[in-house]
Amino acid sequence: MTTDSLTPLVLRAQSGDRDAFSDLVVLFQSRIYSLVMLRLRNTAEADEVVQEVFLRAFCKLSQLQGAERFSGWLCRIAVRLSINRVVRRPHETSREPHSFDGVQKAEDAPFFAMIRQENIAQVRAGLNQLGHLDRETLWAFYIEGASLKEMSAQFASPIGTIKRRLHTARGRLREVIGAMQPA
Repeated sequence: MTTDSLTPLVLRAQSGDRDAFSDLVVLFQSRIYSLVMLRLRNTAEADEVVQEVFLRAFCKLSQLQGAERFSGWLCRIAVRLSINRVVRRPHETSREPHSFDGVQKAEDAPFFAMIRQENIAQVRAGLNQLGHLDRETLWAFYIEGASLKEMSAQFASPIGTIKRRLHTARGRLREVIGAMQPA
């Protein structure tokens, strides 16, 4: 698109014509995406940054002086946002797959199986010490996997009450299991 045909479209968008801005998005979307991908090399992040570029452009379009400068102005926004994303994202580290073998084997060791069994036994013993309603509430949610809505129907109580019961029952179970721990 030439600058002569782009300028009226930008002016219409600056005056509040959303359709004109939508046309600008369609015209520049692939160019901005390419520009962003050069820096990010990640399609998911590039999609997010492109959306942010056009959102920022829409909000700041009134500040653009000279409709013929729209293309460069939009590219500068894209470059700045891309650089910001690269600078702020955490550094990636890679490991060889065999380096995780020790971790996986450690969890399968008899010691960890024994600890897991002891934890299960403590939770069951703790559940048995709770009152009927607390035990049934925790059992339905954590063991049977019932949703709050299903539990609301099962216990004939509002969802808010079920949430409170879960919170209270978890606290009581924590106290019971804590009391079972050696000092």
